[in-house]
Amino acid sequence: MDIFLGVVVGLIVLMFLVTAHEFGHFIMARRNGVNVLEFGIGFPPRAKAWIKDKKTGKWKKLPRKEWGKEKVSKVVYSDGDDKSLAQKGMVFSLNWLPIGGFCQMDGESDADTRKGTFGDANYWSKTKILFGGVAANWLIAIIIFTILAWTGMPEFLDGQFTIANDTRIESVPVEITSVAENSPASVAGIIEGDRIVAIDGNEFTHGSDISDYNQAHAGETVVYTIQRDAGKNYSCECPEGSECDCVHPEEGKQTFDQLVTLNPADSEYLLGVTMATTQSLSYSTWSAPIVGVGLTAQITGETFKGVGVMLWNLVTGVGSLFSPDANVRQNGQEAISAVGDSVAGPVGIIGVMFPAFTSAGPANLAFLTALISVSLACMNVLPIPALDGGRWLLITIYKLRKKKLTKEIEERIVSRAMMMLLALIFIVTILDIIRIAK
Repeated sequence: MDIFLGVVVGLIVLMFLVTAHEFGHFIMARRNGVNVLEFGIGFPPRAKAWIKDKKTGKWKKLPRKEWGKEKVSKVVYSDGDDKSLAQKGMVFSLNWLPIGGFCQMDGESDADTRKGTFGDANYWSKTKILFGGVAANWLIAIIIFTILAWTGMPEFLDGQFTIANDTRIESVPVEITSVAENSPASVAGIIEGDRIVAIDGNEFTHGSDISDYNQAHAGETVVYTIQRDAGKNYSCECPEGSECDCVHPEEGKQTFDQLVTLNPADSEYLLGVTMATTQSLSYSTWSAPIVGVGLTAQITGETFKGVGVMLWNLVTGVGSLFSPDANVRQNGQEAISAVGDSVAGPVGIIGVMFPAFTSAGPANLAFLTALISVSLACMNVLPIPALDGGRWLLITIYKLRKKKLTKEIEERIVSRAMMMLLALIFIVTILDIIRIAK
């Protein structure tokens, strides 16, 4: 059920972020005199459609029998006699496939210079239109991070951006989600739902830090400081012949110390529990908007840095495969494997990340939403012709060369880049499915 809910939430969030990206293009197109033929939420086939009359400015439902008649054609905009729906106004549609949205502008080719087309806009207007979607995604991230800074920002990054003199850190104890039978934790009377406040007086807010501490003290008896809620039916799972001290608080929350003898280092497990993913929360007041902007910039920088490292590993890894040295080839294979492990496609994001973050709570889900919004912005800035940054680079190169970018050249470059991008998405999707199957 948690996985199903996470997938549904993931689809909704991704559709919202992609639609917001397209809305950024829409706003910039309208502000810079470019006609928008259709703005759609989801992808066709259509479910509902409305059209805005250019003369009255009113919206009316577009009858199903007229769907398709509003499609753009050169005749419509090269003479005023064509009475097709595209000449009457913009179409807004709701579509059945929940995988984003689209903004169909008139004459999206740079070579189309008819009045009101994208190609007719000046260079600065084209720049604003192409990067309008990127700006929308960054703005969404800033807004989400600003709200989280007020209400409680999860601490995910080392050195996460904050304003020191306006930040209050609240530590969240690590919660135990399950206890193995006959494990050191079970013998000591630790149960599911307990929260680990400290070990031997050392406070921990990350499960990984607790695991590291247990590893360093394998086979020893340590003191766990446990926080437990009242009102539940607690029971001990002590093996026959063993003694364990079970605590049954009757009212309120109770914090108590519990001796735990960890298993030896070579055992299957040292404590025998699984722990929820938790993190500290930071709170800001007047600096919340600054934190929103700063954290967005920090994650943007980390994203571009990650892309750079990934590409470097890929290039050096592939190059190392041709080395006569077996060790170099092995290192190359490991570098390529690391690239595959660091990339997640739609299946991995929706099928793995969203279920995990949804179950972790609304603050974690909001953080993931902002993180993906930044990633969408960064991806579209990349100089790949099928994406916004690549189209802008293509237009810029031809402008600097003072040559005309013909429709044929643009379509050939963009279509080939799109084929490569789709192939990459297909490969990443296969890797996601393999990871999930494991």
